[in-house]
Amino acid sequence: MIAIVDYNAGNVRSVLNALHRLGAEAEVSANPEVLKKADRVIFPGVGNAKHAMENLRERGLDKVLLELTQPFLGICLGMQLMCSHSEEGDTDCLHIFPEKVKRFEADRRVPHMGWNELTEMKAPLFTGLLDRSDVYFVHSYFVELGADTSAKSEYGQPFTAALQRGNFYGVQFHPEKSGETGAKILSNFLKINP
Repeated sequence: MIAIVDYNAGNVRSVLNALHRLGAEAEVSANPEVLKKADRVIFPGVGNAKHAMENLRERGLDKVLLELTQPFLGICLGMQLMCSHSEEGDTDCLHIFPEKVKRFEADRRVPHMGWNELTEMKAPLFTGLLDRSDVYFVHSYFVELGADTSAKSEYGQPFTAALQRGNFYGVQFHPEKSGETGAKILSNFLKINP
């Protein structure tokens, strides 16, 4: 069973629909025991980093997520919250990844919204994908390139499109809105051995 973390900051419905199209069972939950027992956990996110972290802390989920050992996928804001710090609201995040989250420069149209290419993909999430596959982004903040970067994209400057460290994976884009490429990425996540 797949658990989708419920913390009032997720694009839960579209993620659920994408998983159902793949024939996967999923449950939306904020219950720590459900999250711990799940085969896989998805951590979606849309909104403000500071408010999202407050919601996680109020529910005690900030500590629970750090203890999980099964495959774990953060999406968009979910990936950003897995980093050490976000400039959005000067927010201390989960510290799963040491990378920092910054706002795009003022000379860019923000948010970065639409289709963009993935390059230098090097994680099990991207098995079977061609370099420069397109995925769908909507974000005003980005994760700096770092040791855990597993795919890149570019919007005026290179930025991290995906992260991986151990059982923790993150994608800045929305696989659930990225057509066949996104479906392949979610399918690959479902096949990762715990």
